[in-house]
Parts: sequence; C-alpha cells; structure tokens
Amino acid sequence: MNEAEGLRQRRALRPHVVTEDNLAQEAKEGSTYSSKVFRVTFLTLAVAVAVPLLGVTILLDCPIDPQPISLKEPPLLTGVLEPNTKLRKAERLWENQLVGPESIVNIGDVLFTGTADGKIIKIEDGEIQTIARIGHGPCEICSKNINVFPLVSTKTLIEGHKLSFINDLTVTRNGRKIYFTDSSSKWQRQDYLFLIMEGTDDGRLLEYDTVTKEVKILMVGLRFPNGVQLSPAEDFVLVQETTMARIRRYYVSGLMKGGADMFVENMPGLPDNIRLSSSGGYWVAMAAVRPNPGFSLLDFLSEKTWIKRMIFKLLSQETLTKFVPKYSLVVELSETGSYKRSFHDPNGVTVAYISEAHEHNGHLYLGSFRSPFIGRLDLQHV
Repeated sequence: MNEAEGLRQRRALRPHVVTEDNLAQEAKEGSTYSSKVFRVTFLTLAVAVAVPLLGVTILLDCPIDPQPISLKEPPLLTGVLEPNTKLRKAERLWENQLVGPESIVNIGDVLFTGTADGKIIKIEDGEIQTIARIGHGPCEICSKNINVFPLVSTKTLIEGHKLSFINDLTVTRNGRKIYFTDSSSKWQRQDYLFLIMEGTDDGRLLEYDTVTKEVKILMVGLRFPNGVQLSPAEDFVLVQETTMARIRRYYVSGLMKGGADMFVENMPGLPDNIRLSSSGGYWVAMAAVRPNPGFSLLDFLSEKTWIKRMIFKLLSQETLTKFVPKYSLVVELSETGSYKRSFHDPNGVTVAYISEAHEHNGHLYLGSFRSPFIGRLDLQHV
C-alpha cells in the first residue's frame, strides 16, 4: 500500500462537541442508574427484614383470639361534649401515698378506697389508714374493728363458669341484694387490655342475696361489663359495657322486672365506673376516649382481627399501654341517659386514666387504677 492509499483509508477525527443537551442526557442516565441502585437496595433490605418478621409472626403464638367488633362512628365532640380543660382544675390529694385508688365510697365524711396493691384504705380527717389487705395468701387485718370474709368464693363455679374478674358492685339500701359484674371468666384484672382487644363476650351481671346466700345470673354475653349502679328508685341496674362503649340496663323490679334494654349507646369513650350524681343522674368516667374528629385506635382495629394478632404477637400489654393517649373524660348523664355536661383533661396533664367520679359534698373525687393520688374537683368552680 502506497502513501496515497494509506491517506485515503485514514478517517479524520471529528471533534466532540459538548452541549447542554449532552450534559442533561448524561445526568439523566446517571440519575436513572442511581435510582435503580436505590430501589434494588431498598427492596433487598425490605425483603431481608420482612421475610424473617413474617416467619416469626407466623410461628409465634398470639395470647388472644380476637373477635370482630362492630362499632358505630363515635359521636362528635360538640355541644355539651365540646373539649375543655375543666378537669385541670382538680387538685391532687394524698399524692404518692397510695397506689391506683380505682373506686371511692364515703360514709359520712370518711372516705374508703381500694388500691392496686390490694389494700383497703380508710381516709379520715386527712389521715390514711390501711384497714385490710386482700389478694393472694391470707388476709391481713390491720384493724381490730374490721372483719374481712368472702361472700362468694372465686373457686365456686356459677353455672359452669368461675368468677375470674369480679369488678364492681352496687348494694340496695336495705343491704339485702348486691349486684356485681364478672368481667370475664377467662381473663383477670391485670389482663384488661387482652379482654378489650379480644372482644371476649363471657362477661356477666350477677345478683347476690345476703340472706339466702344465693348467687343468680342476670345477664350473660357481655363484653367487658365493668361499672354497675342501681337507679335512685332501685328499679333497675345500669351496667357499663366497656368494650362496646355503651351502658346496658337491667330491670330488677316493677313491671319490666327481668327485662333489659340499652340505656346509652355509642359513647365518646370507654366507660369504666358509674355513680349517682346529686341531680338524679349519673357520673360516668372514661379512661380512654374515641375522639371525633380525630383518630380512634379502638375503632380502627375493631374489625381488623389480623392486625390485632400481629400486634399482640410482637408487643406486650405493658408496651401497648404506653400508646394509649392520656385523655381524661368525665360526663354527667341525666336520669334518661342524655348528656348534661362533660369535663375534660386533654393529654391527662392533671389527672389521667380516670376510672371513677364519686360526688360528695359538692366535689367530685376522681379515682384512677394507675395514678398515685385521688383527684378532687370543686363542682362550684367548673
């Protein structure tokens, strides 16, 4: 090949022109590559975490067998239910001197309460005295004037079921009849969150006759029957059905004796205890609310049993209680069950987890199954 042929076969080198379009294309290709790498990495990590987690949740046992619960949309917090901060006016009494005083009663000006650590406490002239201790083991009597003895043994089967979670009671004025709730024959007091989330319907309302010593079952199939209260005329008993956010009524005398109906349905929170008010109505304490507007975890999970199973396979009751908002609510109902007024403490700043509102001498004494004090609200200043 001569020099001329070599020159003919050579190709001239074309200059590479850099333009904005070239740079944009290169940047786009680099961005697309980076996005692909990120997606692949993310999906790989997600699968690496999800597969073992799924395997664990399948293999782990769930402590509850949740049942689907049908709840109506919570009532709007408007009108007499409008949120306020009236409960923040309450004062804390005997703080850190008692543990979880859930329920309160008075004889004259002397207060009595039971605490979470099994004590029966008497409060007179501001002084606290432990008069008895109940629970596992022998009963410890701390006062010579107090005798403690069982009326009904929890070992006794009542129509085939044991009394596992005896909760609240109300007594006729003559002392003859005691009406009480057995929240569950499966779960005990410390398992109340299991009871709510499972939707167990083995709760009962019972009657004890102090003369004949007989126990009679009045209502069955209740989902966490809790507080119970005789009407002022003692013709019916009201029963708080906590899981269902409602109050049932059972007639114990009169033409409707033995019958039952709904007293209040679809309440704005989970009702705990119920007590008489001086107006002839009832005080209802709610340790948890169903905010509307807002998000209610109970309502969200009510029919999603698979999510409940997943949650309780991974988390303990103690952990889950930390996610319960500390929103306290007390409502006053009329004698017919309509709302008269409500007292709130958003975020539980002053009083949290209220289980009972007991009226005495113009004050509401606020009990709680978790707080280390008794709250007192002056009704003349709210």
